[in-house]
Amino acid sequence: MAEEALKNNDGSVQDEWGQVCNQLKMEFGETAFDSWLKPLSIGSYNNGIMDICVPTAFMKNWVITHYSDRIHKIWEHKNPNIKKINFVVRTTNNDSSLLKKISSTPTPQSFYMPQTGLASNYNESTQREGFMQLSAPLNPAYTFDSFVVGKTNEFAYAAARKVAESRNVSFNPLFLYSGVGLGKTHLMHAIAWHIKQQDPKRNVIYLSAEQFLFKFVKALRYKDTAAFKEQFRMVDVLMVDDVQFMSNKESTQEEFFYTFNSLIGEGRQIIISADKSPTDLEGIEARLKSRLGGGLVADIHPTDFDLRMGILNYKAKQMGIELPQKVAEFLAQKITSNIRELEGSLKRIVAHSQLLSRNEITLDMTQDILKDMLRSIDRKTTIDEIQKKVAEYFNISVKELQSSRRARTVARPRQIAMYLAKQLTSRSLPEIGRKFDRDHTTVMHAVRKVEGLIGEDSSLAESVNALRRMLEN
Repeated sequence: MAEEALKNNDGSVQDEWGQVCNQLKMEFGETAFDSWLKPLSIGSYNNGIMDICVPTAFMKNWVITHYSDRIHKIWEHKNPNIKKINFVVRTTNNDSSLLKKISSTPTPQSFYMPQTGLASNYNESTQREGFMQLSAPLNPAYTFDSFVVGKTNEFAYAAARKVAESRNVSFNPLFLYSGVGLGKTHLMHAIAWHIKQQDPKRNVIYLSAEQFLFKFVKALRYKDTAAFKEQFRMVDVLMVDDVQFMSNKESTQEEFFYTFNSLIGEGRQIIISADKSPTDLEGIEARLKSRLGGGLVADIHPTDFDLRMGILNYKAKQMGIELPQKVAEFLAQKITSNIRELEGSLKRIVAHSQLLSRNEITLDMTQDILKDMLRSIDRKTTIDEIQKKVAEYFNISVKELQSSRRARTVARPRQIAMYLAKQLTSRSLPEIGRKFDRDHTTVMHAVRKVEGLIGEDSSLAESVNALRRMLEN
């Protein structure tokens, strides 16, 4: 169907796609091209609308975010009839013509090597190039130098640096986990960059769990699993991000388990990240959970006020702007969900300031620019909802939270509820205090107390993190 549409509407479209690919490879480099753009293929073309087929939803989202605008501009320049490009997920189960088309495409040397004489037929530099092409692109901004360290992430940071700087560490694997946007991917990229810079001869592969799945399924399709196994098991450092995406993928988990065992047995380093601890991962086999948790497990806790202030000041310095203390404090108090939203808000303020030629960033301007986001934050959570969730979580009543009881079983949940009220709502300290029949100094003490405990007590930090996720969702 896709081939027929191409032929009927514009016989040169296929050739144009080849030219577009050549341009993309030249602009983005061979590594990025092979990882993200080479797997794309032409779909249907009707009335100026072109479908480009993408193997997975993850890859589709990445391509749309990072490459879609450039693809459209290049193609539109070559053919003004191309008015719109759609990226569609097509699998071999649903599109036999696509399977035929992919099967006829030469497989990239970096991934599929001849099954005979794999190691002997390729010299060291060619093998290293193959590992680089197999690995996903690294973000040059994600280095150790650009990672702002605070109480909530210092343990994970120290563990990541230790793995990056030493060939022999006492823990393997290193398992990093946190909620969305708290820095685990930043640390993964930082480890890879550091190893590449300090010891370029070490073979490092960094990729997401979904990319591992995609490459494994592709190897199965081409009956080339021997090459897949061989290449992955020759790495010095294997880094797999967001391993939770292997959930309920039994065949992939099995292959990953054997790869894992092989590398660990040979003393190779493995670094894993996920959104939950190994024991809490759902849809993952028990034996794999056991392996994942067999090294060092490091949690990155939600940011505290001091860390958010540090991040804002660091980013402002990077951008070359003066960020008033009041504005930084306002942002650090309001935007608590994750680092990405915090950085995004700062960039939005700076962009407005520069585009409108405003020399000074003020609090009023900040509140006006972010008013939609702030309204959303205010609507998201109320103090009443926080009290109800905290009471349910600790198996006490809301009345007890609001009472004068000082027993630890009530006092600590009360402090956590006050802390969350300060973090997740725009209410002032006196307003929060009135909801608990307390004054503002008690609320201030509770917030500081919980901020300190988060960095010291992993059990309490886990409870606060769980409550925050429940309330934000």
